[in-house]
Amino acid sequence: MIETERLIIRPWQESDRAPFAAMGQDEAVRRFLGPPQSREESDATVDRLIALQSAYGYCFWALQHRTDGAFLGFCGLKPGPAGTPIADAIEIGWRLAVPYWRQGYAREAAVASLDWAWQNLAANTVYAMTVPANIASWGLMERLGMQRLAQLDFDHPDVPDGDPLKPHIVYGINRPANRPFVNQIPR
Repeated sequence: MIETERLIIRPWQESDRAPFAAMGQDEAVRRFLGPPQSREESDATVDRLIALQSAYGYCFWALQHRTDGAFLGFCGLKPGPAGTPIADAIEIGWRLAVPYWRQGYAREAAVASLDWAWQNLAANTVYAMTVPANIASWGLMERLGMQRLAQLDFDHPDVPDGDPLKPHIVYGINRPANRPFVNQIPR
């Protein structure tokens, strides 16, 4: 669990499934992700994230507001998707419910997730991806200090040909020089 000034960033709980499913039905949330998700698809996403947490010790974690306990969405880290230029590298991502947009929550959670990555993972670079039209997402990437890596842009293999959401752009951020990886696990 990671705590920030306003957030608790934590593993998924059963109580997160309903509000996450509601996000999956929100056309504004899904605008750059694809069609609305059924409850079964939403639950399958949560199941995959829980499995990643179990396998790696991290995932796109659930975000909870510290004051009222509300579920805001997710932010965190996971291996990049297969078939993409960032496959198996560390990917950072976020998704929030509309009432929590434009309040700095995604940035707060992303900064904390990056800090966790530099402290706990040996990765030298963390990547992010989105569609070119998702200005809010790549704008946050830039505010985090991420740089556009146009040479890694790609057509997402899970998106049908001809779909305007198929092209993806990639950003990356390198490990800060003042944050060497020191959490070596003894063997």
